[in-house]
Amino acid sequence: MTPSARRAALRALLPAREVDALLVTDLVNIRYLTGFTGSNAALLVHVDGDGSSRFCTDARYRSQSAAQVPDLERVEDRACARTLVAGAAVGRLGFESDAVTVDAHAALVDVAGDTALHRVPGLVQRLRTVKDESEIDALRAACAAADAALTDLVDAGGIAPGRTEREVALDLEDRMRRHGAQGPAFETIVAAGPHSAVPHHRPTDAVLRRGDLVKIDFGALVGGYHSDTTRTVVLGPPADWQRELHDLVAAAQRAGRDALAPGADVVAVDAAARSVCEEAGRGREFLHGLGHGVGLQIHEAPLLARTGVGVLAAGMAVTVEPGVYLEGRGGVRIEDTVVVRDGGPEVLTATTRELLHL
Repeated sequence: MTPSARRAALRALLPAREVDALLVTDLVNIRYLTGFTGSNAALLVHVDGDGSSRFCTDARYRSQSAAQVPDLERVEDRACARTLVAGAAVGRLGFESDAVTVDAHAALVDVAGDTALHRVPGLVQRLRTVKDESEIDALRAACAAADAALTDLVDAGGIAPGRTEREVALDLEDRMRRHGAQGPAFETIVAAGPHSAVPHHRPTDAVLRRGDLVKIDFGALVGGYHSDTTRTVVLGPPADWQRELHDLVAAAQRAGRDALAPGADVVAVDAAARSVCEEAGRGREFLHGLGHGVGLQIHEAPLLARTGVGVLAAGMAVTVEPGVYLEGRGGVRIEDTVVVRDGGPEVLTATTRELLHL
């Protein structure tokens, strides 16, 4: 879907919000609607069409905006949002109240004149939940870069006793770049031994040791889109408890993946995986939701969790990442990036889910 088609889809939602135009100030949403990747911009999407809409950035991005946003009237100013509001000439103007500070809102009121400002949060994010095929291609490429990097790291013996968590994380991130990533999708998690029982442990100078579970949560950024994968390996032959824990999480992850379908309630999808852990007496040690949407941001709607709201639709890209964490001993998480499809889920991450003994 082209940026102009995305703007048309947004425009169709504006009458129900009773606004004549929407001021978009969230830079991720602006990228989605225009393709612009600079650090300062605002966009006015008018209900009457692109001919009445305007894009604003400052002079630093003159050539970039001409290349990336050739199909909209462009305005140059540093104070983009104020400039577009001052010239909006509409009766009712929506704004992204979830992205505008109190002070920024006061500045918009100062220049709005006869234009009434109305809160319209989350409208573009609602469109972004369902990915078009070009977005899924970008997610697929990001997953492939991450998969290739982990394969290289394993083949090179890069996850081994004697290395530190930090060394492994930096090595993996470098390999993702070598496979075409712009960089990591988020700060890579490498958590060894007891640290693997901390869901969002940050890598330290802790040394990997024989017998450790090593949890690796990583992703690649390609074309602005984020992949998200977690695998847990063991250094040396696994102990019985480590294999049992990995088998349990693998079963929960399969149940979660199998529950992904258009129309499925997000709470029910979470429950499908969580119930596997609960039946094994490990429900209290599954400490987080099952997953989240992923795309231009690493965490997007929908949320697959007990606290989630809504149902899935074909084209949504989500993670499925159950984990069980035994404090002071170790934990296992297995995560894939998955696209909801009518004929069954499409798993974009290809790295084996088997317990690797390194």
